[in-house]
Amino acid sequence: MLNHKSILATVLSLGLTACSVGPRYKQPTLVLPQQFTAPDTATVDVSPHADASDPEFWHSFNDPELSSLVQHALTANNDLRAALAHYDSANALLREAKFDRYPTVTMSTSVGRQKFSADQAFGYPRNNRFFNPEINASWELDFFGRVRHNIEAQRQLALADASSLAAIQVTVVGEVASTYIDLRGRQELLRIARENVKNEQKTVRLVDAAYSAGRGTEFDTARARALLETTTSRIPELLSTIALDEHRLAVLCGLPPDAFVSQLEVARPLPDLPDRIDPGTPADLIRRRPDVSASEERLHAATERIGIATADLFPRVNYAGLLGFNELHGDTPFDGVSAVNLAALNIDWSFLDRGRVRARIAASQADGDAQLAQYQQSVLLALEDVENALVSYARSQQRDVQLQLAAKDGKRAADLASVRFRNGATGLLDLLDAQRVELQAEDAYAESHSNSALSAVLLYKSLAGGWPQHPPAPKGGRP
Repeated sequence: MLNHKSILATVLSLGLTACSVGPRYKQPTLVLPQQFTAPDTATVDVSPHADASDPEFWHSFNDPELSSLVQHALTANNDLRAALAHYDSANALLREAKFDRYPTVTMSTSVGRQKFSADQAFGYPRNNRFFNPEINASWELDFFGRVRHNIEAQRQLALADASSLAAIQVTVVGEVASTYIDLRGRQELLRIARENVKNEQKTVRLVDAAYSAGRGTEFDTARARALLETTTSRIPELLSTIALDEHRLAVLCGLPPDAFVSQLEVARPLPDLPDRIDPGTPADLIRRRPDVSASEERLHAATERIGIATADLFPRVNYAGLLGFNELHGDTPFDGVSAVNLAALNIDWSFLDRGRVRARIAASQADGDAQLAQYQQSVLLALEDVENALVSYARSQQRDVQLQLAAKDGKRAADLASVRFRNGATGLLDLLDAQRVELQAEDAYAESHSNSALSAVLLYKSLAGGWPQHPPAPKGGRP
């Protein structure tokens, strides 16, 4: 029969020959294009304010109020606070997992009084007082890497939560910038509408005067008023949209919806747009996108969980120890203090239930396959985001140029039509048509210019702009 020394020798020899089981993580091989294929991305001019690798992209818009809102959101946004709390939680679980490398020591104490009747104590009734303090220790010997795989899995999950925090930073900054630009764009549309209302009111007065003088018809006045009322009807909708944007910006900054109303109701022009934005290369993008990093870190954690499940095919060995004493006082000759100690080697033989173990291994492998597919999909989605954003930004700038010319020509035509109408050289229909074309052209340019700014934000967001790349340190330190 084997004694405890031979058992220990056998276990140690197993540990030397099988230090860790399960697969080792290898970064998946990616086949990436050399550059993006969207318009004008191969020969972009890199300027100091148009580099997508600059995380604080909002400074390229040269708008101090936008920069202030972004900084406020980064410090007070509730979604970011929740993400940071999740990161703190994951980091705490990692610290807990690291303690599995060391013995677990606990202490227990029993204090009490016990009374035995004559029937219970062989005809000699007695009272006993006892005091039994004990120190217990147990230590899993990680021969097959279960503990190491678990620690690494928790480490990767903590890193994934850090990357998710960064991804939320990108989202929050992008939403703040988009909402602010939409606000300024709507305010510009409101200015145009009000300006056109004034011009059309002048036209109505001219038509009314001509009708009163017998040089017009009631049809002319009705048509002029219809155009005025149509233009005026746009103002309430724009005011409503502006209010919604003001409320959204306040909530993004962790404040009540009306916090910024008085500050933002003062209209300002749209922020400056960078002429060109350097997207870098697809390889740079994959390294920079935090959502891709989070997906890869979860894939790494899934690989480590396969190792945890595989380790259950082998025995789990624990050393256990107990140290204490038993103090007994009573009316018997067996009073006194006696030492209590125990040392044992425990082997968990549940690995013999191989059917269940292999089922768990198969499940963890399937989870790993799912995480791999999600990682590959996250890479494709990142590339798609950038390609789409590059196309949108390039085409919106081209559209801006044409619509700006159309707006200038529309205003010139409306001015000329007004002069000609006053001089009697043209009819009311030409004047009203010219004013309608002017309003449409100015609206189209203002909306297109706003969309160009939104496209720039979308491009920066797809390139992971807005991520400080230094997430706040979790409570208790970094993993």
